Amino acid sequence: MATRNEAQRENRNESGGDEPDAVQLAMQMGMGFVNHDKRNRQAAIDAFAAVDEFQFQHVEAEVARAASEAYVDALWEKDEIEEAHTVDGELDREALDAADWSPVEDAFAERASLAGIDPAYAELTTVAWRRHKTGGDYWTPMKRAQMYELRAALQDDDYPYKPRDGLSGSGPEPTRYVLGVELHDVRRFEEGLEAMMPYFQRIIDGHRETHEEWVV
Repeated sequence: MATRNEAQRENRNESGGDEPDAVQLAMQMGMGFVNHDKRNRQAAIDAFAAVDEFQFQHVEAEVARAASEAYVDALWEKDEIEEAHTVDGELDREALDAADWSPVEDAFAERASLAGIDPAYAELTTVAWRRHKTGGDYWTPMKRAQMYELRAALQDDDYPYKPRDGLSGSGPEPTRYVLGVELHDVRRFEEGLEAMMPYFQRIIDGHRETHEEWVV
């Protein structure tokens, strides 16, 4: 008897099109952020949805797309808060840090609920994006949040598999995600694409149920 994930995958394959590869997924993720930067809301949703409809195969495609819309909602709410705390073209970082970020967290919480991500994702991602603008350690909460997202995509609460020391880390793929954000920030888009490819390959491999066993 097929699992729910297998049934979802078969239905999508029957509806047409080959599954994307890691390069295509990384490009779509990057285009989501580029279109966000350009204020192209629908194009951003379409790009993120191309990723989410693939990675969240445990939910219907329309639910995965709704999760993408919630993600874009969060980004737009973030932008509105930043605009409200900009004076003469400069962010008032102290005021921005003290601002009410609950609309952002609410949108991330909606995404988590739709995609079956641990609810902690919402607060962690909100803290990460706030610190990304105001200063401070944004990468630690972002890596933790992406660990939860990967667990949902892989349907595997044991990710990352760490057989020995270093058990407190969030895993190599969330670290690559943060590297991708850093490279996006400095407009090194091609390097960002390369950094994100193994992130998506891990999801592809997980969907194919080809978990690699590490021998140390």
